[in-house]
Amino acid sequence: MPMTPPSVLALDFDGVLCDGLKEYFKTAWMAYCNLWQPSEKMPPPGLAESFYRLRPVVETGWEMPLVLKAVMDGLAETELLADWPAIAKRLVSQYNLDPGMLMAEVDGLRDRWIADDLNSWLAEHRFYPGVSDRLKGILQTDTHVVIISTKEGRFIQQLLQQEGIDLTDLQILGKEVKHSKANILKELIQIFPTATFWFVEDRLKTLQAIQQHPELAEVALFLADWGYNTSGERLLAEQDPDLHLLSLSQFNQDFLSWIKGQEQSW
Repeated sequence: MPMTPPSVLALDFDGVLCDGLKEYFKTAWMAYCNLWQPSEKMPPPGLAESFYRLRPVVETGWEMPLVLKAVMDGLAETELLADWPAIAKRLVSQYNLDPGMLMAEVDGLRDRWIADDLNSWLAEHRFYPGVSDRLKGILQTDTHVVIISTKEGRFIQQLLQQEGIDLTDLQILGKEVKHSKANILKELIQIFPTATFWFVEDRLKTLQAIQQHPELAEVALFLADWGYNTSGERLLAEQDPDLHLLSLSQFNQDFLSWIKGQEQSW
């Protein structure tokens, strides 16, 4: 079908706009230390790199200290990448934990870090090359931009303000909304019933979950290939006619560049 630019552009935050891997690891390690009280407070060599490779399995922040616990318990990265939801559930039960408690621990650590030393917290993040300027440019057009994230909105606001991005016309729907991304998109469609929707996400499973909702069939779905996903997931996206693999260089160009070479699938 004919392609038109989005009148509503929905963007994930972590892994699409912002790379917070260093902050994730430091926060996760602090939470791990609080929860399991290791005798050695310095992370062992190689743990951070392992965590970075495993970041694609994390859907929400409460899972991050659990990833470290799994690695410290000796589970193989291949096993974690293949079966993380079941492993996370098992660890929660094994250590008598609760996702709500884990999330409070992670968010509490972030809040205290921000309150104590905002600059050092901000310094652990970087926006992907070019995306800030691209976002600023889109915000000057008629396209309505919505950030849909499992990160708390207050953290997203801090980071965007640091980048000098005007939040006036930017809608942020963070974890506090307590709805799945699919349900948030449905609600947005009710608000903008005649809009053309594009959604950029770096998590393949999230896009696949959205595909299960017939009401969202008209939403153009893009997998950000620079984000927290694996080569296998990128290949699956490339092979799916209803998903569109997007490179960072495409994202930083005009919307037509996003679908060059893919027109026949629309």
